[in-house]
Amino acid sequence: MGAMMASVTSELIFFLPFILLALLTFYTTNAAKCHGAHRWWLRPTKKKRPNLPPGSTGWPFVGETFAYLRPHPATSVGRFMEQHVARYGKIYRSSLFGERTVVSADAGLNRYILQNEGRLFECSYPRSIGGILGKWSMLVLVGDAHREMRAISLNFLSSVRLRAVLLPEVERHTLLVLRSWPPSHGAFSAQHEAKKFTFNLMAKNIMSMDPGEEETERLRLEYITFMKGVVSAPLNFPGTAYWKALKSRASILGVIERKMEDRLEKMSKENSSLEEDDLLGWALKQSNLSKEQILDLLLSLLFAGHETSSMALALAIFFLEGCPKAVQELREEHLEIARRQRQRGESKLSWEDYKEMVFTQCVINETLRLGNVVRFLHRKVIRDVHYNGYDIPKGWKILPVLAAVHLDSSLYEDPNQFNPWRWKGNAPSSFMPYGGGPRLCAGSELAKLEMAIFLHHLVLNFRWELAEPDQAFVYPFVDFPKGLPIRVQRIAGEGQTVLTESTAMSW
Repeated sequence: MGAMMASVTSELIFFLPFILLALLTFYTTNAAKCHGAHRWWLRPTKKKRPNLPPGSTGWPFVGETFAYLRPHPATSVGRFMEQHVARYGKIYRSSLFGERTVVSADAGLNRYILQNEGRLFECSYPRSIGGILGKWSMLVLVGDAHREMRAISLNFLSSVRLRAVLLPEVERHTLLVLRSWPPSHGAFSAQHEAKKFTFNLMAKNIMSMDPGEEETERLRLEYITFMKGVVSAPLNFPGTAYWKALKSRASILGVIERKMEDRLEKMSKENSSLEEDDLLGWALKQSNLSKEQILDLLLSLLFAGHETSSMALALAIFFLEGCPKAVQELREEHLEIARRQRQRGESKLSWEDYKEMVFTQCVINETLRLGNVVRFLHRKVIRDVHYNGYDIPKGWKILPVLAAVHLDSSLYEDPNQFNPWRWKGNAPSSFMPYGGGPRLCAGSELAKLEMAIFLHHLVLNFRWELAEPDQAFVYPFVDFPKGLPIRVQRIAGEGQTVLTESTAMSW
């Protein structure tokens, strides 16, 4: 009985911030509606009652938020989704975070939502996200403001830049991380290493901050605190994760602002051709953004370009550890690429080498499908929608759950199994790991490039195993509770990269 009470108490502590958030959201969004509702009942109306999707509203105020947020393995949709889909179907209504919500596990509706962004649906993340990422963050912007910010990001991440600048940078940062791995059987956190790799890469390409420097390390530690607050309830009083994150946000913006001032001073004195080729310089020279807009743009891209990519890479390491056959096929593919490199007399990967990583792309796709780093998206209905016999009223929230589609047994055979060979062919239209439509992730190609280059050097240089059991959970963010502890063993022989500091720094 004591253990049961302790378990209940711990769950209540975990969900308490979300209860308060739901109550606050419900009050602020529905108080006026409820006040007007009393007058509505006093007069008759002939308005047709909408045919809403089936579902339930759960408890007053908090709805079904408890069950929706309960942690579960990342390779599943969780008990809440399983039970609701079994009972109501793939499109159902609920009450989440104090708002009337339609939840979609339907591939067709999800695609319809993303294709009609700005016409029928609009991005609508909780206010707390905008409060911590900034009102000019691409994640929360809509309409023309979002299109302008996204255009800057797409220009900076163009295919020309991916080939000429980012590919060698990704390879250099990969080697910097791998050369630091212990050659013996000591255990370390693969998740931490993946986060270090992607953070250093983004810091370099956003603000020309070099890995290992004191300022870069301080920024990385502030960013860890910042990230914990992004996914927490917005309780802004001393000691909470959200309060700490706001302080870290101020510190991070202070670093970016100092970099911006230094860059502007250099630009006024030197030839612009001597400037660092990073996003900060790009935004200052190629856009008309205000200082506040540039600060939020850089902060949001540091967030978007680091968190999802690092977790996808950690998931790939985890899935491959349990699939030796896939590791062997990967190694054979990359050995052949290494042989062709030597025949050309080259030591660095080229864009043509990257395009030859066919099975590697299968592994990446399967990792994204099974791991589902982006679980669902927040949208709001801005016009009444009729879909598949259901009416979805204007003003409701709608959540396209990408993970539910990617783990749908009617679309993917044995969906809970890691099977990269299923991708030897065209990807189905239901596969949307980076969203879709006008808000398709601007950095999706860079993310896949990072994974491919890292896996190339990983399989050629190391064998690895879990130091202790671990698996990814959804909290609702994806995370390995133990940090994915692994042990590695260096591989000697053909294809091995010389992992020395001089090799990495020469890139």
